[in-house]
Amino acid sequence: MDLWDFLISILWFMLLLAWFSLLFSILSDLFRDRDLSGWAKAGWCTFVILMPWLGVLVYLIVRGRSMAERAHAAPYPGAYGYGPQGAAYGGGSVTGELSRLAELRDRGAVTQEEYEHAKAQVLGMGSSAATSDRAGVTENQPV
Repeated sequence: MDLWDFLISILWFMLLLAWFSLLFSILSDLFRDRDLSGWAKAGWCTFVILMPWLGVLVYLIVRGRSMAERAHAAPYPGAYGYGPQGAAYGGGSVTGELSRLAELRDRGAVTQEEYEHAKAQVLGMGSSAATSDRAGVTENQPV
């Protein structure tokens, strides 16, 4: 295999990756759209999968503008506590978590006791000490 064959192979491989990326973004856009019915989503999926070139071209022409609007309106990863930046994975900052907890307490979404328990968890005191103190049992005593 000479250099040009190798470069052409790389070009085809990159085009294949671009195609799958486009297909993935179209399918994820379909399922992100709340306005389409299930039958419409199934129809678009069938059209894009069975007639790929024509299906993708028609989809981009018909729904390209709304596709961009939905992508722009989509929350960033970690916006709801999931993902690398989210608190569920330990990536949230302590001050951010404490301010979020204080906001929930001020709105009445959590009680003062729940706030104190969550605050103890955020500050690294752990849930075992807070739970055992509420139960009247210390950590060293067998249950």
